[in-house]
Amino acid sequence: MRPLKIGISGVRGIVGESLTPELVVSFAQAFGTYVDSGRMLVCRDTRSSGPMVQAAVVSGLLSAGCEVIDLGVCPTPTLQLAVRWLGAQGGVSITGGHNPAAWNALKFVRGDGLYLNTTQAEELLDIVHQGEYEKATWDRIRTSVAEQDAIGHHLEVLAAAFDVDAARRRGLRVAVDCCNGASALLSPRWLEMLGCTVLAVNDDPAAPFPHRPEPKPETMAQLKAVVRAGGADLGFAHDADGERLGLVTGGGVALSEERTLTLAAAIALAQVPGTVVTNVSTSRAVDEVAKRHGGTVVRTPVGQSFISEAMIEHHAVIGGEGNGGVAVPRVLLSHDAAAAQGLIVEHIARSGASLGELVDSLPSFAMVKHDFAEKPSVLYSILQDFRDTIEREGISADTSDGVAVSFPDGWVHVRASQTESMIRVIAEAGTGTRARDLADWARDRLGARG
Repeated sequence: MRPLKIGISGVRGIVGESLTPELVVSFAQAFGTYVDSGRMLVCRDTRSSGPMVQAAVVSGLLSAGCEVIDLGVCPTPTLQLAVRWLGAQGGVSITGGHNPAAWNALKFVRGDGLYLNTTQAEELLDIVHQGEYEKATWDRIRTSVAEQDAIGHHLEVLAAAFDVDAARRRGLRVAVDCCNGASALLSPRWLEMLGCTVLAVNDDPAAPFPHRPEPKPETMAQLKAVVRAGGADLGFAHDADGERLGLVTGGGVALSEERTLTLAAAIALAQVPGTVVTNVSTSRAVDEVAKRHGGTVVRTPVGQSFISEAMIEHHAVIGGEGNGGVAVPRVLLSHDAAAAQGLIVEHIARSGASLGELVDSLPSFAMVKHDFAEKPSVLYSILQDFRDTIEREGISADTSDGVAVSFPDGWVHVRASQTESMIRVIAEAGTGTRARDLADWARDRLGARG
């Protein structure tokens, strides 16, 4: 199987198999054509394929007549904020995000710093399929690529958005696992600006990932140990490009990635009641938090672009997904782990509460997640078969993104992953037993795959 995922989240695959230099150049040429050969920013995360993919991206953009500014290694949100700052027409972040090191991807950012929406992504794909690109003549091709450090600008935006003085007065002791990713260049500096004593691990951008770059409890063993040994008040875990954030309490308890948005929503709604935007796969604990604070929840299909568009439409006070991604509007209408850190540290400093106390006050449900690898050619036929099966059983479902079924005491969601060639099954209920029963119910109707 040579998985290649092309869609609203960009294009991603395994380097040297499905993600080739030729493919990368083609997409870069297409994006350069799409933005009318304007100014483009490029950044990457720290995986070993980054320099090769970056060279291909730059080549494609230059051939389409673009002016290219290289931001080097930096988080994706750093590039997104820099698009407006540098007056660019868009940008390309080269990052596999939470995917293993063998993967890489191109994420396409438009002129307002947000990801392409569904219509725009389809327009870009049309250009790729047609293969008709803008081709700069020899006398129009840019002869150099400028370089710019955008992390300083990101730090300035963060410092202006949060109560840095309150955080400094509290003086938290914070452990952070940067996974040797792009956040190693931003997160420790930001936490130090907040007056934190920082216990950083895996903060070498030149080193390989020490574990899968996905901030989930199963990847936080080292961070838990650092929190306990160093007497930290809390711990933060990053993915490879600074979008997702995982949490560890001062007691050394690694929290589900679902808790990051639930906590952020509770903090934001306590400040300003309003709308929370999240996807159909995220814990209903967010809904319970919204009820407590007189807020509402808007749900979208999975994907940051859907979250961003809905946040704009509904003037949301917070947004994000159950994967650890949080969008704080005062910083960026897209996932930014550093902004989520600022929100949490600021609240802890002002409230005097510990992370553990804050989390204990949140509503809690049991969630079960299963991933089943499948060939790309059969993913959607499997979903259609599942949908047909439950329709024959007379069960209604939300089909805005895969198939989501609600029960009086829980729910289950079956969908195709946007980032890997697999079917995802997520079930949630009041107890672990019921959540597992719901997941098994879905698996039975999927043909017991996995």
